[in-house]
Amino acid sequence: MCTVIVSFAPGSATPVVLAGVRDELLSRPWQAPAAHWPDRPALVGGRDLLAGGTWLAADPGGPRVAALLNGRGTEAPGHLRRSRGVLPLEAVVHGGPPADLTPYDPFHLLVAGRRGVRLWSWDGAEVTEAEPPAGVHIVVNSGWETGEQDPRVAFFRPRFAAAVRPSAVDAGGVTWEDWHHLAAGAGLPVTDPRALVVRRELGDGRVWGTSSVTLVALGVDGLRYDFCPRPGDASSWHTVLHVPPVA
Repeated sequence: MCTVIVSFAPGSATPVVLAGVRDELLSRPWQAPAAHWPDRPALVGGRDLLAGGTWLAADPGGPRVAALLNGRGTEAPGHLRRSRGVLPLEAVVHGGPPADLTPYDPFHLLVAGRRGVRLWSWDGAEVTEAEPPAGVHIVVNSGWETGEQDPRVAFFRPRFAAAVRPSAVDAGGVTWEDWHHLAAGAGLPVTDPRALVVRRELGDGRVWGTSSVTLVALGVDGLRYDFCPRPGDASSWHTVLHVPPVA
């Protein structure tokens, strides 16, 4: 995953809204979000068929969501290396990454629940932890972007901040329209330096680009999980899971 947008509004009926944009080699096989892990039957997420993990996992019972981005730094020793795709599955249950990170290549791991948002960044040597405050934040491969240097951040952060926030209670999707449009790319060409949805020809028939977009809204005791399998096409959004709050 290359971009995560998170809106944190403590005290509201929907404290957290998170959009995850996954960029990958488009030939890499994956399965659409579902309960793919028999040893973790409560968790829902897309499944990477090469390594078996995920880039984003949701736990309706938390409710909690964890999203993973590749980071920058020193790769793990080859004889120790484990797939980073296990990290969201572990973090969404336990609230954070494992204590020993030496088997993992650099990453950023964002875990969000109704009480707050935390971000762990590992560069292969040191781990840092941050707690983004209320507001809209964007995390990219370089980490939590608090400035305006990244053209995606400069373009999209104010637009997400001004948009109607999706409601975890809204089954009809009226409050989701703005974020559906923005997270699906807002109509920008894939070659635009501000683009959230991207595509690059790498040669030898390889194409790297945005393979899917996920949008999760966490309520006080429920959540809604929407998925876009055709980035750039806002009409392809559909609801994977809706757990309404307890009456």
